[in-house]
Amino acid sequence: MKKILVLLAVLLTASFSGDFFKLGKEAYDQKNYQKAAELFKKACDGGNFSSCGYLGSLYANGSGVTKDINKAVELLKKACDGGDTTSCVALGSLYMSGDGVKQDNKKAAELFRKACDGGDALGCGVLGSFYANGIGVTKDINKAVELSKKACDGGNFSSCGFLGISYASGDGVKQDNKKAVELLKKACDGGDATSCSALGIFYMEGIGVTKDSNKATELLKKACDGGDSLSCEKYEVIKNTINLH
Repeated sequence: MKKILVLLAVLLTASFSGDFFKLGKEAYDQKNYQKAAELFKKACDGGNFSSCGYLGSLYANGSGVTKDINKAVELLKKACDGGDTTSCVALGSLYMSGDGVKQDNKKAAELFRKACDGGDALGCGVLGSFYANGIGVTKDINKAVELSKKACDGGNFSSCGFLGISYASGDGVKQDNKKAVELLKKACDGGDATSCSALGIFYMEGIGVTKDSNKATELLKKACDGGDSLSCEKYEVIKNTINLH
């Protein structure tokens, strides 16, 4: 009987924690960070690890609570250890930047790997870039491509862009401009400004596609509007060139 009561208590706690998380997420989405922090704390204390992660991010940014990087790290670690892959990525980012912890790229890579193994596309993408550049791991372009494919398939569009450039250069894969265009388009459509810029250059030069200055201009404008400052300069140059003709 005692075991049954304990089990019921655990189930009720988990249920209440889930409710607190849902309410906390609603407050978070409404930018009521103070209320969100209170609710996430209750959910986190009850064993809801996603709530611990959200609460950690609030402490990291000083939103709704007094900024406390050490507290943020503690909460993100608790969430990551509990299987919340988003928190593993956030914690890895702190180790990468050295914000609140001793800078450690190797530790960051381990955390991104844990996130990736748990199905987090961003974790796979960042780990892929680590392998591409030899950050915290031995440089391995083949591994970078493998991880970037996994990330791209999972919806990380910057990784699709990286793959597109890899196919264009033949770095780690068989050179294929048409495949490069396909991947850059996927990335651009997903909102990756850098990929829109690269695709614009492809149209301008006729790489893997029929040369089209108007399409190039359209893509560079999209990249510029998306925050890619270099594309703004390229856009003005091409636009002026077209107008001259």
